[in-house]
Amino acid sequence: MKRPIYYDTETTGISSEKDRIIELAAYDPIDERTFCEFINPGFPIPPQATAIHNITDEMVGNALGFEEVGLAFAEFCPENTVLIAHNNDNFDKFFIEAEFARSSLTLPEWEYLDSLKWARRYRSDLPRHALQHLREVYGITSNNAHRALDDVMVLYEVFSRMIDDLSIETVLKLLSQPKNLDRMPFGKHQGKPLNEVPKNYISWLADSGAFDKPQNKELKESFEKIGVL
Repeated sequence: MKRPIYYDTETTGISSEKDRIIELAAYDPIDERTFCEFINPGFPIPPQATAIHNITDEMVGNALGFEEVGLAFAEFCPENTVLIAHNNDNFDKFFIEAEFARSSLTLPEWEYLDSLKWARRYRSDLPRHALQHLREVYGITSNNAHRALDDVMVLYEVFSRMIDDLSIETVLKLLSQPKNLDRMPFGKHQGKPLNEVPKNYISWLADSGAFDKPQNKELKESFEKIGVL
């Protein structure tokens, strides 16, 4: 049986190559266990990052490095773990993989599930899919946004409501299947049928590189199928 582990990272920036994880938190809903550790990145935290998550150099000054925290996190995760995060495919997963690669640790054979991808696919009726917006949609109590464990607990509540009684195995299977979009999922033409989206706007998206982003793969394929790309 797949074991869901909800997790979140706070980092020194957005590049998994040069930035570092400075807080790692997780929640195991089966055994109701939590994990939350600061991580010393080995260099000062940029002020623009602190402005987002409020984590300072003083808070991580006496913290362990990733090698020790990563080992503890791997031990926290049971067999058949599926790591679930919001925007996992484009952020958290890359940071976890990069940190393990830089250390002497062997990356466990985890599976990954992106709750943002699920929200965009199955709640296309919503104008936004940011975690805090979904929290408001589902009536979940406000928390300390952009701190790892608080975001993890909100994610657990949000995703549990989004998937209802579906198993993690079923969710993974559904996300792996291609799905043709019929309406524009974002931008000034959001909600408009794809065949009614102006061609000059589609060309602008193509020229700007929007279709090269992994999260827009399905949109690109859907435009191709109706012959406008």
